[in-house]
Amino acid sequence: MATKTKLGIQPLGSRIVVEPAEGDEATASGIFIAQTSKEKPQKGTVLAVGPGDWEDGQRSPMDIKEGDTILFAKYAGTEFKYQGEEYLILSQKDILATISE
Repeated sequence: MATKTKLGIQPLGSRIVVEPAEGDEATASGIFIAQTSKEKPQKGTVLAVGPGDWEDGQRSPMDIKEGDTILFAKYAGTEFKYQGEEYLILSQKDILATISE
């Protein structure tokens, strides 16, 4: 059974809550990018993990854990605001890779 997170949000099934990485503010040559022109981030930190989906009467384990840095599909998930912060909730199947930094 999944435990309550520091964030206070517990995703269901095979969903996770991610804090997206900030997009670049400027190009390599120093030109600042307007907020509306920034590319959507595809990298983030996992803040909360659901318990996994049911398969054959048992929970399938999640491959991701809290604190992982992940790379996810560009237009995956649902963005939401909680307590003034921007987050993303997405399904485990939308995660492309974990990143070791």
